[in-house]
Amino acid sequence: MAQMHMANAFDPESAPEVSARTTELLTRRDAVLSASYRLFYRQPVEVVRAEGAWLYDSAGRPHLDMYNNVPAIGHSHPAVTEAVTRQLGRLNTHTRYLTEGILDYSDALLETFPAALDQVTYACSGSEAVDLAVRMARFATGREGVIISAHAYHGTTALAAGLSPSLGVNNPVAEAVATVKMRPEMSVETLAARVRQAAAELEARGHGVAALLCDSIFSSDGVLPDPVGGLAAAADVARAFGGIVIADEVQPGFGRTGTMWGFSRHDMIPDLVVLGKPMGNGMPISAVVSRREVSDEFGRRVRYFNTFGGSPVCVAAAHAVLDVVSEQRLPAHARQLGQVLADGLAVRAGRTELLGQVRAAGLFIGVDTADAATAAAIVNGLRRRRVLISASGPGADVLKIRPPLVFDSAEAEVFFAALDETLEELEPS
Repeated sequence: MAQMHMANAFDPESAPEVSARTTELLTRRDAVLSASYRLFYRQPVEVVRAEGAWLYDSAGRPHLDMYNNVPAIGHSHPAVTEAVTRQLGRLNTHTRYLTEGILDYSDALLETFPAALDQVTYACSGSEAVDLAVRMARFATGREGVIISAHAYHGTTALAAGLSPSLGVNNPVAEAVATVKMRPEMSVETLAARVRQAAAELEARGHGVAALLCDSIFSSDGVLPDPVGGLAAAADVARAFGGIVIADEVQPGFGRTGTMWGFSRHDMIPDLVVLGKPMGNGMPISAVVSRREVSDEFGRRVRYFNTFGGSPVCVAAAHAVLDVVSEQRLPAHARQLGQVLADGLAVRAGRTELLGQVRAAGLFIGVDTADAATAAAIVNGLRRRRVLISASGPGADVLKIRPPLVFDSAEAEVFFAALDETLEELEPS
């Protein structure tokens, strides 16, 4: 599919910097949408349809999507479209009635987890699922304190936002939270020591340790897949302080890191796992997967109900996603294509000072740059060539590359060609 787009993918002159239509849409958007919303790129992208790894604007121009992890199996996947359409024409209600689809899906989903994780509770968004997981942890331990990474992002509910320092200085971190500063090339021992210090801080403040909550690839901290085994060591420390371990798999889950679940790269079994975004390929479904001993007492004593969480239509979408991930062996595909991307980026990093260290696990890749301005220039240079990535990290200086799992080698060549042009354009003369 990529080959048919190559001729169009690199011509930055084919679209005006700000078209009349873009100006009109921006004006309308400012009039009706909250100021809290943000757009990507200096020249915003209007999209009207999508397929596979490609987004199309109103003029029919293709944009290679190397950022959106939500459509994990590709935009507008026919298996999801068919499953949702069929179920929507039959039944869509909540979990207070007996329906078989949610049981079939839960059985299939739990088969992908270690046997100790054998319960599922459904919600609509990753933020809701994080909120619920932390509530479960606090209920199970009788403590309040949560350990997170120093630039974490875990969601936008009041509770989850309080666990998300990456939302900025005007978004205060909750009082019962201690942070761990994450750095590239940090050793297992250093990570464990920093978690121990954070746990001691929470005890000294009188909160105790309810949970260690980690995005399994530390995406917002700059994409840090290493040290392998670090999460296992951190988990041991948290448990020694009486806490439980929550793996936030909203971004690394469903095969993206080359394994089905990001935590498994670390040979660690968490107590709770949060699922979200890619779970329904864009349909609003999320979940907390739990050890029975953690969720049972909470479930017996606390009433939890989510009107749309686990609805038959969203479950149908999620089951279609899981089937495609399994049948097409997408974790292995992510591992193989991710290595192609990582190797190609490392070669280019060796030829220019614009790029630094490349860090990758499957199709989740971070690339250091000199500073935020350099990262923004590369991101926007690629956008002009209609290739879409983003930036991450505490200094917004890490290129974040995260294409749909169906991304292929021909599309990788489109990316590399656009990147080469962008780097050449930006190289100091």
